Amino acid sequence: MKFVKSLGTVALAAAVAVLVAGCGEQPKPKKEEADFRCKQENVLAPKWTCTPFVDGAIAEVGTAPKTAAGVGFQRRIALANARSNLAQQIETLVKDKVETFTRSTGIGSGEAVDNVATAVSKQVAKVTLRGSKQVDAWQAPSGTLYVLVAVPEKAVNAAAKKAVKTSFKNDEALWQQFQSKQALEGLDKEFPTE
Repeated sequence: MKFVKSLGTVALAAAVAVLVAGCGEQPKPKKEEADFRCKQENVLAPKWTCTPFVDGAIAEVGTAPKTAAGVGFQRRIALANARSNLAQQIETLVKDKVETFTRSTGIGSGEAVDNVATAVSKQVAKVTLRGSKQVDAWQAPSGTLYVLVAVPEKAVNAAAKKAVKTSFKNDEALWQQFQSKQALEGLDKEFPTE
């Protein structure tokens, strides 16, 4: 009888132990970490399709959906979209730099400066887009084509310097101010070519 009583006590102790262990802290499910990898159409894609980047260049991405006109046509559309995006980026970049440069040389922010900045940025975008080239391409599962197009930053800066000098020469008073040593150093700082 002692044996049965001892066995009953052991069984009761085991049941209590299981119950206590079961009521204890449950393992917490692992927190899902954010996935910052580049995805297009819910599949992993080259990083440049999300963040266009080419070292030493200004880069943009263009896309074109799959078309019955063929891959050649699709590529031309993607390149055109990329170059359009590139032109907008170059125009904004150059306009900001020209406005910063003109402010640093003491020219007030007037209509002439805005006109010069706008004219220079459009001229630079046209000139530098001729030197743009496709750097990479990737096709998504749906057939959408992604292309990476870039233009060397030095080419953009050289074209901008030339355009700024030409534009400022058109207004003799601005040109005299522009020719000062400080202004030329400022231009080199805003548009590095070396």
